[in-house]
Amino acid sequence: MIRLLGALALLLTFLALPASADPGDVDAASRGVVRVVIIGTENGQPTPVSHGTGFAVTPTRIVTNAHVVAEAVQDDTLRIGIVPPEGEGGAFARVIAVSPRNDLALLEIAKGSLRLPPLAIAGGAISDLGEVSAVGYPMNVDLAQGLDMGDIFRAQSPVKSRGYLSGARPSRQFDTILHTAPIARGNSGGPLLDPCGRVIGVNSFSSDSASGDAEFYFAVSLRELFPFLRKNGVEPVTNALPCRSIDELNAEERQRMEAEQSQARAALEQRSDALREVRETAQLTAQMEVIEARENRMALALIALIASIGCGYAAAVWRGSEARRTHIRIAAALSAVSLAAAALLWVTRPGLSEIEDRVAAAIAKAEGKDAPAPAPAPASRDAAAEGALICTLVPERSRVTSAKTDDVAFDWSADGCVNGRTQYGLGQGGEWSRVFAAQEDAAVAVNTYDPDTRTLRSDRYLLGQQALSAAREARAAYSPPACGVSEAARTLGEQQSALISQLPERPNERLVYSCAPKP
Repeated sequence: MIRLLGALALLLTFLALPASADPGDVDAASRGVVRVVIIGTENGQPTPVSHGTGFAVTPTRIVTNAHVVAEAVQDDTLRIGIVPPEGEGGAFARVIAVSPRNDLALLEIAKGSLRLPPLAIAGGAISDLGEVSAVGYPMNVDLAQGLDMGDIFRAQSPVKSRGYLSGARPSRQFDTILHTAPIARGNSGGPLLDPCGRVIGVNSFSSDSASGDAEFYFAVSLRELFPFLRKNGVEPVTNALPCRSIDELNAEERQRMEAEQSQARAALEQRSDALREVRETAQLTAQMEVIEARENRMALALIALIASIGCGYAAAVWRGSEARRTHIRIAAALSAVSLAAAALLWVTRPGLSEIEDRVAAAIAKAEGKDAPAPAPAPASRDAAAEGALICTLVPERSRVTSAKTDDVAFDWSADGCVNGRTQYGLGQGGEWSRVFAAQEDAAVAVNTYDPDTRTLRSDRYLLGQQALSAAREARAAYSPPACGVSEAARTLGEQQSALISQLPERPNERLVYSCAPKP
């Protein structure tokens, strides 16, 4: 029994843990992680003295540990080099601020030499049991690969390691996070990431494991990092939204669609039952009313016919009497009028077809309209969603790591033209979409709009330099048609298909917006 309870408790513990780190998110964050090299000179040639790790908080500013750049701060002959994880170009940097008390330093890359995608910093509460990833350039890995000191000037992908948070505790007079993601010399200054690739700390040092005890690792906490950055004029990209996977979002979207379809079916069935009841009641009522009215008209027509015959007979009897000539005229007139009335009553008696007409009118009234209308064509549904819209992020349907979440002005036209200048393509599945691969954005975005629900979705792929360059080349291979051009939507849909097919199966970010008419 005790073992069973223990197993159950262990199971509940694992169920309570956040989702595992997504390798795609760690890779996306790694694009802004750099090797920080302290460079001296020997025989007139640049020589690496030591190195650590840093990460971008703006395109040109890098956070690292104070002890990584301590030698360069004290010795003017030493320079600081920045080696990116991809590409050919490195850069020099200068120290903007250094805080030995909490082991933080801020560097600025030389103007015009290198720009990096900044990492997002977690803005919400951090779980004590969450999985984390350490990213950096440990020296023991360099030695194991047989690299010499000169090789560290060459761009290489950083090393990633996984572990778990073990709690927050102050040490060395500053606030730190304790974790088990392995780091070594050279990792100093690198980011500690949550499962969505957001920074939750700056790796700094490890415990002493020489005695054979388990080794733990320490990172400078965000309680130290945020004030340090803001004191030095840096407002970092922050994200306090829940960390959720694309798979979770996809599953929730399927559940949402199934729930909506189920509700629609239930509403349709309920409506059908109500209309069936209306039809049955209207059918019975109409039959009784129409048959009664029909019989009354026929009875009145018969009475009028009998009166006409009686008056005619009286006129015929009195015809030979000179004294009753006036009575003959009156009887003849009454006979003619009665005969006309009988004919009119007979002709105007309700037909049996009126029963269906009354039933149809009762159903139309129950549906809230005067008469049945034809179903709208697809074009009219698009037209209903036209006009200036404001699109607002729906957090519970989104996954955001670093993208901006501001409201979006979206002026939609039924032909797929947005804001009067950007044409969206119409795919084979009936979706309106547009692919963006701008040079100033280190991502490829696929925007999709559904006019029926007024939902705008942006799937963002945070690609490495090589994949991003390939995507931009594929984008440059075609010229999107301008708004108003004949078959523009179909043409663009075909043009974009090749680029979309190159993208990974899952995006790194998904921003879902709900759009409403602009006030």
